[in-house]
Amino acid sequence: MTALHLATAADIERLLPLVRAFHQEAAITVDEDTRVEALRPLLDGSPHGAIWLVGPARAPIGYVVICFGWSIEFGGMDGFVDELYIRPSVRGRGIGTEVLMALPKTLSASGLKALHMEVSRVAVRIQESYRRAGFQPRQDYMLMTRRF
Repeated sequence: MTALHLATAADIERLLPLVRAFHQEAAITVDEDTRVEALRPLLDGSPHGAIWLVGPARAPIGYVVICFGWSIEFGGMDGFVDELYIRPSVRGRGIGTEVLMALPKTLSASGLKALHMEVSRVAVRIQESYRRAGFQPRQDYMLMTRRF
């Protein structure tokens, strides 16, 4: 199984190149200061979320960010997969699926009731991977966002 390591402030230099690569691939336009400013609280132990490095701690091959919330519908704390990235050179080996199957087990022991994620409607291959990890689409729901 792929190793997961809870990231801390000491991991910022290993994490940043992975986050930059994900943002470039996903066409997310965030300047470096904003990126670091968003990561630091999670690396410092914020109760709002956590980051795990995927693979060897000294040379990670990816990362996953889970942000926490509260849901009446799900009966307590829930989480949202904010970002999940695996280096292109190691994709297709089931690593992302392993991560998405391992984290809920760990998080449910801490009281998490549900884990949510968004995926492109046209990314059928990725959707199948998420289904294998136990995620199901909510047919009557759509993620909507308002920026401030």
